[in-house]
Amino acid sequence: MANWKKITIVTDENEICEAQAPVIISASRSTDIPAFYANWFIDRLNKGYIEWKNPFNGIPIYVSFKKTRVVVFWTKNPKPMMKHLDFLDKIIENYYFQYTLNDYEKEGFERKVPSLDDRIKTFIELSEKIGKKRVIWRFDPLILTSEIDVKILLKKIEYIGDQIKDHTNKLVFSFADISIYKKVENNLRKEGVSFIEFSPQTMREFASGLQQLNKKWGFDIGTCAEKISLERYNIKHNKCIDDDLMIDLFSEDKVLMKFLGVKFTEPDLFNNSATIIKKTQNLRDRGQRNACGCIASKDIGQYNTCPHECVYCYANTSRKTAKENYNRHLKNSHSASICPKEDS
Repeated sequence: MANWKKITIVTDENEICEAQAPVIISASRSTDIPAFYANWFIDRLNKGYIEWKNPFNGIPIYVSFKKTRVVVFWTKNPKPMMKHLDFLDKIIENYYFQYTLNDYEKEGFERKVPSLDDRIKTFIELSEKIGKKRVIWRFDPLILTSEIDVKILLKKIEYIGDQIKDHTNKLVFSFADISIYKKVENNLRKEGVSFIEFSPQTMREFASGLQQLNKKWGFDIGTCAEKISLERYNIKHNKCIDDDLMIDLFSEDKVLMKFLGVKFTEPDLFNNSATIIKKTQNLRDRGQRNACGCIASKDIGQYNTCPHECVYCYANTSRKTAKENYNRHLKNSHSASICPKEDS
């Protein structure tokens, strides 16, 4: 977890307070901000800060956008955010989307997401607006059950991949880790889902099948926070908050490049473009799992606030709590926090 610089801000209540000023914002691993909190995010971007509550100790802190150079959006439905893209381009030019596009429609594992075909259409539309390098396809998590085997998962992925192959460069996936997350295991059992844990054998079976499918797509493929090595199938360990992608996309942002520790050669007479000679910073996010390759960012989401009703969700204790918090947010949409204080 990064020790971001602190600055002084003036809150909506005209109080002078100290705030973190992160360079990279994650929006968010904890909830779907583009789907449910897009208007809130834009409003807070205008006001310059948010209030975020630490999920472990409940202590609120302020987070300022003043030094923010990159926003990484995580979503299953970016459509509500898309109307704000022109504004984002003026305020924070550097952003990209981690777009989770799963197919558990028949199983009802993601009850409140739009239809699969609508989500595919939105994926293509977003890619055409901001460029395919900035829209990363996630099939996350992969779930095995008594009715979903590896072959069925591969068919689900093939259906999506065939339609978006020209609209992204990358596919990222993860295998559902169920038993190590008791909240996830309990939620699945409550829903009567007969889940099956992945084994090294079924992981490799899936990777082999995906490698064959990728011959017609040509994606860069990576795993998210997985220990198993799948390099023999041309599958890498991914970085979702990715400094290499940021360098590729946003190299003209000198402030960001300095933060990332990037050094460039000088353009020569025969080559007008500079090239990277080294990265001097080790920015790995130590607050994530050991197998996670992400660099440090500040996540601004809150647990128990996403009403997608995904049965495998690790971020919600219950659907009821998430729905109540979201409804409370709608009544207090100008609050500095996603999950405002209870009505008095």
